[in-house]
Amino acid sequence: MSNSSSITQFLLLAFAYKRELQLLTFWLFLGIYLAALLGNGLIITAVACDHHLHTPMYFFLLNLSLINLGSISATLPKAMANSLWDNRAISYRGCAAQVFFFFFFISAECSLLTVMAYDRYVAICKPLQYGTLLGSRACAHMAAAAWGSGFLHAVLHTANTFSLSLCRGNALDQFFCEIPQILKLSCSDSYLREVGLLVVTACLVFACFVFLVVSYVQIFRAVLRLPSEQGRHKAFSTCLPHLAVVSLYVSTGMFAYLKPPSISSPVLNLAVSFLYSVVPPAANPLIYSMRNQELKDSLKRLITGCF
Repeated sequence: MSNSSSITQFLLLAFAYKRELQLLTFWLFLGIYLAALLGNGLIITAVACDHHLHTPMYFFLLNLSLINLGSISATLPKAMANSLWDNRAISYRGCAAQVFFFFFFISAECSLLTVMAYDRYVAICKPLQYGTLLGSRACAHMAAAAWGSGFLHAVLHTANTFSLSLCRGNALDQFFCEIPQILKLSCSDSYLREVGLLVVTACLVFACFVFLVVSYVQIFRAVLRLPSEQGRHKAFSTCLPHLAVVSLYVSTGMFAYLKPPSISSPVLNLAVSFLYSVVPPAANPLIYSMRNQELKDSLKRLITGCF
């Protein structure tokens, strides 16, 4: 293949080649996908319908659930279809769309988790200014900034990646279209532009990570100074779910992209990519509902009302 214009489709990495294992993989993916749809859908419905949850923290949680739904829907349905129909192909346009939407939702999630850390910081360290700093307009602006930054990153990376000349085949060592795997197919120095963009993105992610760490250092210092044990417990209960979600997001992403090349293998890469792209969107609703009594009560009322 001389360049990208001659490529009409890409070949994705299969999870299994035996027909029985492919069907087993399909049912496993279907169960995870339905669990993610149900969990995130319940949170979105509860926050939207329960006026007790119309606060900045739950507004951002609603946005996170929307991002989770988009993130897992960008990758898993195609993997399910390929496993069901014993197929590895994805069209060129389908691959571009997958890269765009996956990068869009992952970038937006990083920004939103940073905003949610700021929300917890203001609530605990500056409670008297909470209504002023996090009014409805400020929350809408911060959420819009998170979505907008994700969209801008996705447009830049998708346009830059698919303008490259690709001449090293069309097989990707990944179960979904991922920018680093597409760069391996490039045969010109122009791929350095995309590498540069990835470095800039990595710096921005690192800046968000530093902000998260500094915020939680301040939060824990403030919580430990609270005289009431009940107050400390309530403060921790609102922070720990977000901290657990951030830890899951950061740990899986860092292991996926920063693991030593010496331990890299197709099977390990497949497992790690599954962990960071599929597990967080499915696990986040469970993490938030386990420690949040207000959310659990709202979900109980919602389910009871339905039946």
